[in-house]
Amino acid sequence: MTDQKTGTFLVTAADDDSAVITDVDDGQVHTLAENPGVEVGEAIEGTVAPEPPLEVAWQLTELTERWTISIEESGESPTTLAHDLAAEQAVGELTRRERAGTGEVHVLTVAESETDAAVDDVLDDTEGLRSRAARLGVERVVVRSAPGVVCVRYLP
Repeated sequence: MTDQKTGTFLVTAADDDSAVITDVDDGQVHTLAENPGVEVGEAIEGTVAPEPPLEVAWQLTELTERWTISIEESGESPTTLAHDLAAEQAVGELTRRERAGTGEVHVLTVAESETDAAVDDVLDDTEGLRSRAARLGVERVVVRSAPGVVCVRYLP
């Protein structure tokens, strides 16, 4: 028998009748027996519990917070710090830094000729970006790039 679980979840699928949420800390997937009004791309903090009698689906028993996580590509160049971090690491390496305040900045060094493809790959991973944003408790993911540098900013 599974007990209730409290945490932060990402809504990965939703229709009128049900929703699928994923725990952003352990990756466990929970199918909700009914949709409590959530939409794909939202993060929720709350408690889920197995729905009786079969306990194969879950129900959201408490919702303490919810927010939508946006993902965008910015035309702005990465910051000087991002350029400096990228220059100090080998191609393919990633550095994570906490932002002043809330959030993180991830700097990836790529081959200059592969910058656009790397940005596309990052933007294609919407579920991964939103899961990290939910874990950090932020609402926005902004991707900036310059030849050889891809910077992913997780912002409040």
